[in-house]
Amino acid sequence: MISYSLICENEHKFDAWFRSGEAYDAQVKRGIVTCPACGSAEVSKALMAPAVTRTPEKMPVSAGHPDQAQLLAAMRELRRKVTSQADYVGDKFAEEARKMHFKEIDARGIYGEATREEVTSLLQEGVEIMPLPALPEEHN
Repeated sequence: MISYSLICENEHKFDAWFRSGEAYDAQVKRGIVTCPACGSAEVSKALMAPAVTRTPEKMPVSAGHPDQAQLLAAMRELRRKVTSQADYVGDKFAEEARKMHFKEIDARGIYGEATREEVTSLLQEGVEIMPLPALPEEHN
């Protein structure tokens, strides 16, 4: 079973379960997936955050995996590059990103912190953001 976050043409958001991705596609094509708020059959997948587990046995590259060191090095380099070339704005990240998106201030590279609600709001508004990778040493 798979759960999709869906959105209708009237921007109502809802979740639905399907046996598979193919089952979702077939049901949408037949027009039987409808919005519970307005009944619209014009439904598409909404932006979803991936479900990521923190247990080592389910991580794509677990401890001791041959690619672990290479992956960690790439993540460290990405973080180093962003933090060296962008401005740290702390907890004002959402506010600054939104101002740049709506051209209230000049665009520039920024990084900082945002709550889950702020991130959701930015994505719904079409503000393009990307999380920095969390590194193991940050959790010690």
